Amino acid sequence: MKRIYIIRHGQTYINRYNKMQGWCDTPLTETGIATAEHVGEILQNIPFDIALSSDLKRANDTCDFIIKHNINRDEMQHLATPLFREQFYGYFEGMDTDMAWQMIGGPHGYQNHYDIFKNESIDTIKDWIKEADPFHEAENAKEYWSRLDQGFKLIHQLDGAENILLVTHGFTIRSIAARFGDYDISVGPRNASITIMNMTDSNQKVISYNKMKI
Repeated sequence: MKRIYIIRHGQTYINRYNKMQGWCDTPLTETGIATAEHVGEILQNIPFDIALSSDLKRANDTCDFIIKHNINRDEMQHLATPLFREQFYGYFEGMDTDMAWQMIGGPHGYQNHYDIFKNESIDTIKDWIKEADPFHEAENAKEYWSRLDQGFKLIHQLDGAENILLVTHGFTIRSIAARFGDYDISVGPRNASITIMNMTDSNQKVISYNKMKI
């Protein structure tokens, strides 16, 4: 069995300013760096066999901060891949979060993202994002899961890797928790939070979501 420790990256400037951040990228704030260091200390005695991250800088940097504290830091490989990038928001990239979700949810009777995530499936939400994007370049559910499933296939193929560090993004962690667990995702994972998934040859299951310690 593989155990995957899924970490949301530390706070960025766009997080701080409450804007949509998918494939667009900004640096970690001082708070983001501090929380990345802190989660590294929390996980320091987990003997990670490999570290994976999104190739976006905020996740890549968070991963490196975690690795430097780890008991296996001298042997651990860090693989950054676009397969674990955040949802692509298309036209909504960089937009004020509340405004974006009103545009996405408004045609369906929702005025805020909390109610959308409380009442609609994660795949419906992804499809609505693409539908509301005037350029229709945002990822829908089919496009998003085609990418993420390639990432999980990569993890399946990591022979001998039992403890895996994966640093990725908020909506992606929400998506994983909704698909492979039974959690209320109306509240998204906090920056530098820990979500844990068990993976076998036949099954994937999220066993802990959005924790600040293990």
